[in-house]
Amino acid sequence: MSTNEPKQAGRRGRQLKRRFYQMSFDYRRGGLPGYLLQNRETLAPGQKVLLAPAGRRGFPAYPARPHFLFDRKAGRLPRDLEMFNDYWLVSDQTKAVFEAVDHSGLDFFPCDVSLPEGEYQGPAYWLCDVVRILDALDETESRLKICKRGETDYRYIGEKYYEIAGGARLVFKEDAVGAAHVFRMTYRVPTIICDDILKDACKSAGLKGIKFRDALKL
Repeated sequence: MSTNEPKQAGRRGRQLKRRFYQMSFDYRRGGLPGYLLQNRETLAPGQKVLLAPAGRRGFPAYPARPHFLFDRKAGRLPRDLEMFNDYWLVSDQTKAVFEAVDHSGLDFFPCDVSLPEGEYQGPAYWLCDVVRILDALDETESRLKICKRGETDYRYIGEKYYEIAGGARLVFKEDAVGAAHVFRMTYRVPTIICDDILKDACKSAGLKGIKFRDALKL
């Protein structure tokens, strides 16, 4: 895992704060997916989607590898990162970039890939999950709605929940983030946050299908 070395600014070498981003798949490229899971019933009997285990992130003890059929006739083939149920579906190159920057913050499960005709000879694909969860938000400096248990309209699990729909400004505590480059928010687990180090690494590698939004301007 790479160390978190702050960038230097100007001749005085002033430390610049890391910038943080909401990281997600890029939904702007629409169309039906041409990557079709073939063994869902084997992996998750009786379920319509693949879900993380209750109360934690990561993968269940699947009895087999997820088997995807890549079929151009059904829709578009996957980019370097796609959303698939409760996880990301990522290329081998994406996995390599993620692990080079922050190998302990993510978990991967290998997939099998086949084609309607012929043998698949493309890059390997993996299910990927961000498993690190941090309580690192500076609530005083941030701008967002904090929903708390006991309020009349509270509908979440736990003592509170962060709501960012409609716009938000998220500021994170450096000491709470530490050397992490990607994490989920304790009180908004579906939201994934990364820093500029991981963002820049993804951009430098030319990875496709990832969207970054400045956490100060959501």
